[in-house]
Amino acid sequence: MEVEWIPRILGIGGTTRPGSSSERALRAALQLAEDAGAQTDILLADDLEFPAYAPERGVLGSKAERMLDLARRADGVIVASPGFHGGPSGLIKNALDHLEELRADERPYLDGRAIGCIVCAAGWQATATTLAALRSTVHALRGWPTPLGVTINSTTRGDADPIVAAAPQLGLLVDQVIAFAHWRRAAAVVEVSA
Repeated sequence: MEVEWIPRILGIGGTTRPGSSSERALRAALQLAEDAGAQTDILLADDLEFPAYAPERGVLGSKAERMLDLARRADGVIVASPGFHGGPSGLIKNALDHLEELRADERPYLDGRAIGCIVCAAGWQATATTLAALRSTVHALRGWPTPLGVTINSTTRGDADPIVAAAPQLGLLVDQVIAFAHWRRAAAVVEVSA
């Protein structure tokens, strides 16, 4: 009898401010992934604070090594960034830049993995430009951005919590990441048995 395969989803995101909207959105997405049967890992700002990436120096420190190890084992990734001046935060971009160290892996960079992109910002323009920049970075790392990218305006008016209001979109994004992981797994099994 074949053991059920469980996808592993890595969440990367947040800001140095605990409980930021991007951290809350990432946690909500990973909870939805767990509810769907996935195993999850999370890397927040404290886990991502390592020196700026410079290819000639390689990886610097245990935090960066841990991130690379989790990225290697991930079947899908969800990245949640704040919008900083039209792009992802330096913290998130630096973490993604460190994935250059996976260039010689059997699965280089983020190859063959769906990447769900979430952006939180104080205004719709900032969310849109940051989402485009984040998706471009994911493409450069050979990842497959999910068709749906979630943008959350953290300054919406009214009583509704913007993260709670975005729950349906977060659910669709998570479904796309997990479905892609299952499709890739099924294709690999068919390829091996052929």
